[in-house]
Amino acid sequence: MPALQALVPRFTDVRVLVVGDIILDHFLRGKASRISPEAPVPVVNVHKEEYLLGGSANVLSNIASLGGKAELCGLIGKDTMGDKVLELLASCGDIGTGIVRGQRPTTLKTRVLAQGQQIVRIDQEETGEPPADSLQQLVDYLEHNLHRFDAVMVSDYAKGMINETTMQTLRHALARERSKSGRMLPLVIDPKPVNMPHFTGASIITPNHHEAMQMSSLRIEGEENLLAAARTIQDELACTAVLITRGEAGMALLEGDAPMVLIPTVAKEVFDVTGAGDTVAATLTLGLASGASMSQAAMLANHAAGIVVAKVGTATVTVPELLTALAGYSA
Repeated sequence: MPALQALVPRFTDVRVLVVGDIILDHFLRGKASRISPEAPVPVVNVHKEEYLLGGSANVLSNIASLGGKAELCGLIGKDTMGDKVLELLASCGDIGTGIVRGQRPTTLKTRVLAQGQQIVRIDQEETGEPPADSLQQLVDYLEHNLHRFDAVMVSDYAKGMINETTMQTLRHALARERSKSGRMLPLVIDPKPVNMPHFTGASIITPNHHEAMQMSSLRIEGEENLLAAARTIQDELACTAVLITRGEAGMALLEGDAPMVLIPTVAKEVFDVTGAGDTVAATLTLGLASGASMSQAAMLANHAAGIVVAKVGTATVTVPELLTALAGYSA
């Protein structure tokens, strides 16, 4: 198998379909030096406002930043925030025609930070299965475009884009592609436990520590029950591999019947974990589509996560950053 560094240049030849909940992240940054006379809350004097891509849009942004090509299938509103999403996505290259604009408002997460610490998060959203007309447009896109991709990444934030209809359509399209061309496209899923029944047959699923506990109904303390939880998820979903992200403890990979592989974190400092799961999902998918083994792809994702958590806010990783992090490392 090629060394990890040798895999990174292959990202430019990969095209990924990202399916999932599109979110716009809104940051208000400032200072708090007094308590409001109206209520026992800090008064934040805002000095910077920023909009960044979140959810599945951040996965696509990470893929683009790492040199890959990606298209996005998801739902935004016919509103100002939807316009902002498209404006930000313009820097990611050709994102295709899979974004549907419907009557449901664009999901917006506003974070207020004072002295770098988050004071409050305000969510503006409507969740649940998309309206019938929007859902049909999404399904049509999935049915007619899958053949153009090398991998599929499902980014689930439990806003409604990931449901039985979209996942069933995706599974059928993947099976049809395998039957016609013999290609077995990797299906990577970053899940929310509430949608677990929809994820049968994934190539790899990437719950974090808390999601793995919910999905397996097992309490994980350190490494205790870690293997049992991963095996329970693997058996329940008939998936090839389970990658549990464990924050400061790194990652745990279970593939097939092989022993569990524990991957220690490479993060030197942690400033912000916002969007780190998106970076893991993006890098993992690019690795698999580029010919990496499951363990190699997980190690690539681990290094990318180590870079992004040292940045403030929803961030991405660049090719030079990843290559520097991998320097001297061999898998």
